[in-house]
Amino acid sequence: MPSRQRTSGSGRPLPVVGGAASRDYPAAVSLDPAARDVLVVVSLAVGVLGLLIGLIALVSVRRMRRDVTLLAADGDADSFLAAVARKTEEVQGLRREVDDLSALLARTRTELADALRHVSVVRYDAFGDMGGRLSFSAALLDDGGDGLVLTSIHGRAETRSYIKGIKSGASEASLSPEELQAIQFALRGTS
Repeated sequence: MPSRQRTSGSGRPLPVVGGAASRDYPAAVSLDPAARDVLVVVSLAVGVLGLLIGLIALVSVRRMRRDVTLLAADGDADSFLAAVARKTEEVQGLRREVDDLSALLARTRTELADALRHVSVVRYDAFGDMGGRLSFSAALLDDGGDGLVLTSIHGRAETRSYIKGIKSGASEASLSPEELQAIQFALRGTS
């Protein structure tokens, strides 16, 4: 069998290496110079693209490390996340305290409505021949108009005092004009 010698794309003979066993391997590929230039440019573009992706990844990793460093603790200091968790617990505790204080305020308002806090005093002369307005009627009422009227009538020889109960701004006993005026002033909050 005649021996065939392989040739390259330019027609030059390729050297035979290793005798008969080398005939099983394909011959070297020779590229056209234009195709070779295109392949080189594409290879360079892929390489530059790979470098750009690598740089972007490196910058991203550095940013993440910086962010993690900000969130992590250094030595004895609390981490940012631990500080936020602690402050969140404090805020929840403050909210509970505000709720408790709101309930206490509601109870206090209810109790205060029953307190005798609307007070008015009317001074007058009970007798025409007496001066100095030494007689008085004092109304002490709560928010509902309940309470009492204390009246003191001063005369030349004696002083008499009377207390009359008030329910919703009125009394079962008859009231003098001064006592009515004291109740009206107390209900309006003026004296």
